[in-house]
Order: sequence, then C-alpha cells, then structure tokens
Amino acid sequence: MKNNIMIDIETLADTNNAVIVSIGAVRFDIETGKTFGDDFYKIVNIDSCLKNGFEVTGGTIRWWMDKSDGARSIFKKDGIHIALALHQLGEFIKKDDIVWSNGLRFDVAILENAYRKLELPVPWQHRNERDVRTLVSFNPKIKSDVVNTWNKVLHNAIDDCYMQIKYCTQIHKTINIS
Repeated sequence: MKNNIMIDIETLADTNNAVIVSIGAVRFDIETGKTFGDDFYKIVNIDSCLKNGFEVTGGTIRWWMDKSDGARSIFKKDGIHIALALHQLGEFIKKDDIVWSNGLRFDVAILENAYRKLELPVPWQHRNERDVRTLVSFNPKIKSDVVNTWNKVLHNAIDDCYMQIKYCTQIHKTINIS
C-alpha cells in the first residue's frame, strides 16, 4: 500500500501565485487514520515569497482579520525562505506517495506553481493527487461533526492536516473503498 500524505497550506491570496505563509504535511494510513509520527510544518518568510513574485490579495487579508488570535499568531513568527521550505517538503514526500489536499485547485496547485516558479522539482506525481473535498462530498456530516468538535487551531496548516485526516478516514470507512 502506498503512503498517504495530507498537505495543507496557509496563504495570503486565493490564486495559484499566492504568497505561502505555512506548509503542513502528515503521513497517514487512509484506512485506519493512524499517523506515523513524522510530520512536516514550516512557517514561510513572507518577504521571500514577495521577492520571488508571489501575490497577496486584499480579500485574503480581510479573511485573515476575521480568524482567531491563534490562527493569526503565525504572522508573529519568523519563517524560512520559500525555496528552503519547498526543498524540505520535497525531502519529506516520496515520489510514489499519495498526496491529499483540500481542493486540488488550491493547496497542491499553489505548491506546484511555487515549485515551478523557483525551478524546483515537484516532489509528487500528478496521478497521485487526491481531493479531500471530493471525499467529503460522500458524507459531509462527518466533516461537520469533526470540525465542530475540533479543539485545536483552525487555519493552522499542521492542525488542519490532522483534522482532515480524521474526517477523511471516517468518511473513507463509510464508503467502503478497498
């Protein structure tokens, strides 16, 4: 069985060329929800993104202003250069890993664009991309129940990975995929 990786990012735009603020990734088993203790979390230096031509949108800044203090605390921390964060994520992901994200047109698309923009190799194969939103559409109540009882910070990339793993695994079990 292939390894599954849940990826979540936080950004300052909703475009493929968005400034990336943080990257989270967790290795897990889709059938059991078991995580394997090796997770990945990096806060990215915003200036390094801006200097490389990444975008910020006013709507996303306004969106962040409505989030919790815990979620916004990310902006108080120094991050690493975007190229280093992408390189380290590339070392975390194995080429044959199944890569899950909450919308294939957001997390993995933005990351793929960043890899290409910085002339770095994309560390996953496109055929191994999986969409959390499609899985959720089979049983949205499970996601709602998990989100409503989640006791960690929403819109924190690593916490969101663990939350998405929890509801994806539960939904996976209800549709009996083998």
